[in-house]
Amino acid sequence: MANPWTGEVALVIDGRRRVMKLTLGALAELETALESGSLVELVQRFEGGGFSSRDVLALLLAGLRGGGEEVSREALMTAEIAGGPVAAARAAAELLARAFTVPGAA
Repeated sequence: MANPWTGEVALVIDGRRRVMKLTLGALAELETALESGSLVELVQRFEGGGFSSRDVLALLLAGLRGGGEEVSREALMTAEIAGGPVAAARAAAELLARAFTVPGAA
């Protein structure tokens, strides 16, 4: 089970449950992958519903690596995600929210 207190989010990828987490290193990798803009701008895009599939992919990849998974961008691009793009976007948004909020905080 994913632990929300430590920022973990679970997602089934290629039939296997994976636990993702945005560690400090994963966040730094995410900033590099975005190539432009900041994490604050990324949060604003998700809050406003203006995020891209590139944003979702970058977040999931950083979260997987932060959770200890060795996965390439190319492998993730062709992976089967349970729930499809909607579940992927939901998990990406949850990762971002859990990285910057305390569970149960209003």
